[in-house]
Amino acid sequence: MQGGTSELTGRRALITGGGSGIGEACARALAGRGAHVVVADVDAAAAERVAAELDGEAWVVDLTDTPRLEGMRLDADILVNNAGIQTVAPIEQFDPERFRLMLDLMLVAPFLLIRAALPEMYARGWGRIVNVSSVHGIRASAYKSAYVTAKHGLEGLSKVTALEGAAHGVTSNCVDPGYVRTPLVEKQIADQARVHGIPESEVVEKIMLTEAAVKRLLEPAEVADLVAWLCGPTSGMATGASWVLDGGWSAR
Repeated sequence: MQGGTSELTGRRALITGGGSGIGEACARALAGRGAHVVVADVDAAAAERVAAELDGEAWVVDLTDTPRLEGMRLDADILVNNAGIQTVAPIEQFDPERFRLMLDLMLVAPFLLIRAALPEMYARGWGRIVNVSSVHGIRASAYKSAYVTAKHGLEGLSKVTALEGAAHGVTSNCVDPGYVRTPLVEKQIADQARVHGIPESEVVEKIMLTEAAVKRLLEPAEVADLVAWLCGPTSGMATGASWVLDGGWSAR
């Protein structure tokens, strides 16, 4: 475990998509504050690597297989719903099966995991749920119908969870980053170049950062720092909110 504070010692934190990108950064940040981390990822090698480095546990799981999550009960003090994928295509060309799969992963699975975690959180009178949404949870972009739909839905789910959980000491928030330097974003560059008809070298400047006032990609550790605070002991009044890290994009 990395050095840090001990404010989360004794807490058990489940992070989905924890094998890379924002999820890995969140696992490291929470472990650094003393939490025992469960790294959930479809990539077994990635989950096991991160878990081993943090003295945590790996949970190899395909969250798109939602029926297998329906009867589950989770023992977790902290739940970070982070796993996500992206597809860039016009609506008339968007594969319906892909649309359904993306909603399963980024909206149905978070609902089922929240549903599974709340009973234990309620029993303890304490819980922290952080849903890694996106600026696309509050704004739309062309060619991202499934992603924008899923993230808008996740924002609503998070707010309802906050209202229901408040009397039980459970908070629920969304963290809404702009473009983050992760494998997910890097994989988009070729798709964005294709649908917009520009060279890949121009995608970051002309597409990804065009709406942001701060002209750089966000780093995973910056997102994880906010997530860790929302999971901590001084964030009890922070609930039902969307915490935006978009470089000023949504200020427009």
